Amino acid sequence: MSIYKTILWFNSLSLLLIIILIFATKAFDISAGGLFLPPPAPQYPSAGLLTHTFQLLCCVPPLVCAFSFALLQKIKPNGKNNKFLLFSALLTAGFLINEIYRIHITALQFGIPKLGTVFIYATIGIAYGLTFRKQLKSTQYFTLIAGLGLLAIAITVDSLKLSGNSIPSLLEGIPKLFSGLNVALYYWFVCYQEVLNSLHLEKK
Repeated sequence: MSIYKTILWFNSLSLLLIIILIFATKAFDISAGGLFLPPPAPQYPSAGLLTHTFQLLCCVPPLVCAFSFALLQKIKPNGKNNKFLLFSALLTAGFLINEIYRIHITALQFGIPKLGTVFIYATIGIAYGLTFRKQLKSTQYFTLIAGLGLLAIAITVDSLKLSGNSIPSLLEGIPKLFSGLNVALYYWFVCYQEVLNSLHLEKK
């Protein structure tokens, strides 16, 4: 498939999804214009600054893993780590989607507790870890463990429902931010090393 056909295909699919969403809003008697509402403006310049930074960091793993997978499929189609990168992209994309669209918050409206959603993600994460344990062991996985540990701390603080405003927010937000930073760094260096190794093998 040529680049132009791929671009046309993605644009057509996106247009189709938009049309479906518009009809869905009509079916539920909701304004279709609400689909393009801008995010709430911050009350002051620094409001949500580090939260948005965390969301940007969450964009890094799925993008670099997906790009590296596509590149390695051309360089080394049967590479032993190609599936690892593909499923890493899918897993981290799932987390990103949850973080951006707040699925765990929306799930509360259907009676699904936040910890229930966390349990589902944790189960998927454990399955990922067991499936690709060999690939993970060959990397600097302590960075990933540190990131996940920090995320667990943030989730624990959030579940405690501590009183106050600044202190609970900082106790949750700081570990969460460094979690995103370490996970982003882990997948960045994993993908960098994998592509570099493949290029060296190709030259030989």
